[in-house]
Amino acid sequence: METGLKIVLFGYMGSGKSSVGVELASAIQFTFVDLDTEIEKREGCSIPELFQTKGEIYFRKKENTLIKQLVNSDEKLVIATGGGTPCYGDTLAFLLKQDHVIIVYLKASLDTLTHRLFDEKLKRPLLSHLETENEMKDFVRKHLFERAHFYNQATYVIHTDHASVSEIIEKIVVKLF
Repeated sequence: METGLKIVLFGYMGSGKSSVGVELASAIQFTFVDLDTEIEKREGCSIPELFQTKGEIYFRKKENTLIKQLVNSDEKLVIATGGGTPCYGDTLAFLLKQDHVIIVYLKASLDTLTHRLFDEKLKRPLLSHLETENEMKDFVRKHLFERAHFYNQATYVIHTDHASVSEIIEKIVVKLF
């Protein structure tokens, strides 16, 4: 059986991976999988609980195993990864070796990410301690700097600032087909 095409979405928290992923999958008739949601289902608890009870290393191992299972399945999938997914273990190297995987980096500016994340920081445990937009901006800037090397190895980089979900999907579809 032939392994189906996989479109893997990279990007920082708040870049729109889940929103874009759901709509993209629908538009091209693929199945959508949100890596974090799938891990929560399989583990029976939220990602913050998992980090708290079993630690980040446990979570990263689960994430790595799951993405490999998904990529090796025969289904056509759009996979929204977590912001850190490509930065740990051999995940990125594994994805880059696959002929049937297209990686799309949804790149949002520091200002866009700061505004989006500040508004939803209470829903994101990694950010809940940040009290001002300046603290948020510094936190995001540091992470983007650390992760840029990984994100920029994507097959395609799609700039998402000032674009609606449908405009972003259009940019992706033009690249893919």
